[in-house]
Amino acid sequence: MKNKTLLILGLVWPEPKSSAAGTRMLQLIKLFKEQGFSVVFASAAQESDFSYDLKSIGIATQKIVLNSNTFDDFIKELNPEIVLFDRFVLEEQFGWRVYENCPNTLRILDTEDLHSLRLTRQNAVKKNIQFQLSDLRTSEISKREIASILRCDLSLIISEIEMKILEDVFKIDPNLLHYLPLFFDLKEENKLLDFHQKKDFVFIGNFLHEPNWDAVKQLKEKIWPEIRNQLPDAMMNIYGAYPSQKVLQLHNSKENFIIHGRAENADDVIINAKVLLAPIRFGAGLKGKLLEAMRLGTPTITTNIGAEGINANYNWSGFIADDFGEFASKAILLYQDETVWNQSKKNGFEILENRFKKDLFENLFTDKINFLQSNLENHRNINFMGSLLLHHTALSTKYMSRWIEEKNRS
Repeated sequence: MKNKTLLILGLVWPEPKSSAAGTRMLQLIKLFKEQGFSVVFASAAQESDFSYDLKSIGIATQKIVLNSNTFDDFIKELNPEIVLFDRFVLEEQFGWRVYENCPNTLRILDTEDLHSLRLTRQNAVKKNIQFQLSDLRTSEISKREIASILRCDLSLIISEIEMKILEDVFKIDPNLLHYLPLFFDLKEENKLLDFHQKKDFVFIGNFLHEPNWDAVKQLKEKIWPEIRNQLPDAMMNIYGAYPSQKVLQLHNSKENFIIHGRAENADDVIINAKVLLAPIRFGAGLKGKLLEAMRLGTPTITTNIGAEGINANYNWSGFIADDFGEFASKAILLYQDETVWNQSKKNGFEILENRFKKDLFENLFTDKINFLQSNLENHRNINFMGSLLLHHTALSTKYMSRWIEEKNRS
C-alpha cells in the first residue's frame, strides 16, 4: 500500500534558527509525519549555509523551477495526497499546476501571517496615518491573498485575531480556515535563571523582516537613550540574522548599544538576558521572539501589535506599551523590581501552558485533515467562489506562465 505523501512547496528552505517561519515549518512537518505522511519539501530558492538539514529527519527534498513544465512531470509522478503551499505567492505560482495535474489532491495554504495586514499596517506607519481595518479591502495584496485563501481547500491561520479579520472583514467561510498557532512547551524550571543571574536587555529578530529593522531603529532613537539615563551600566544587545549595513551602523559601544548580528544560539541569548524589548510598530501573525522569551523565563516589553494574538485574557509577561516614553519607564521598572519581574515570568508560563501547548491543537488538526480528505468533493462544492476563482485564475496564470516558459526557452 502506498504511503500517504505530503508535498510542501516552500518559498525558502527552512531556517529555524533565523526566523519563527522556519520553526513553524518544522512543526508542521512533524505534525504530518506523526499522521503517517511521507513528506517531500520542494523549493525554487537557493539553500543557505543556515538551511535546516531536512534529510536528517527523513524528509525528501526537491529543487523545482518557476514557470517550467518540469514541475508538471514531478508532481504527476509524486501524486501527493496533500500539497501545502508555504505562503500565498507559492499558491499563485504553482496552484494551477497542482489543480491541473492532481485534481483530487487536498490543497492547504499556510499563511505564516496575513501579508496584507502586515504590509497595510507598514504603509500606514510610513505615511504616519492611523491604520483602519477597512484599509485592507482596498489593498491589492489583500485581493491576491484572499483569492489564494478561497482557491485552497484549507488555510492555516496562526493568530486568532487574523481568523476574526478573515471572517468579519472578508466574510471568509470559517470551514476554509483552521487556527493553528506556534507550539511552545515549557522549559524545565531548574534550567532557567533567576532575577539575579540575568542581566542586560536583548532584542532578537531576522532583519530580512521589515518590522524588526523598524523596531531596532525605535530602540536606538527613542527608547534606549531614556533607559540608559537611568541604567548606565546596562547593555542593549541586538541579535538577528541577515543584518543590513544600515542595521550595523547603529552599533555604538560608547552608548552600550551593541549590534551582534546572527546569534549562534538564540536560546542562550534570550535566557541570559533580564528583559527582552520588542517595540514593534507594525506586523502580523505571532511574534516568535516573545513566545520564546516566555518559554525561557525572560519577561518582555512590547506593543499591542507585538502582543497581538498571544495573551488573550491572560496578564502579559511584562508590560505592553505603545507610547515609547512609557515603554522605556516600564523597561526600567521591570529591570529593577524583582517582585514585578518574577510575576511577569510567571505570567509568561501561564500563557504558554494555557494557549500554546501542542496537545491543545494536534488532535483537532488531525481530525480536520481526515475530515477534508473524506469529504473533499462536498467541501469544494460548498466553496463555489473558490471554484470560480480557481477556474479563472488557473487559466490566466497558466497562460502567463506558459508565455514566460516559452520566452525562457527561446
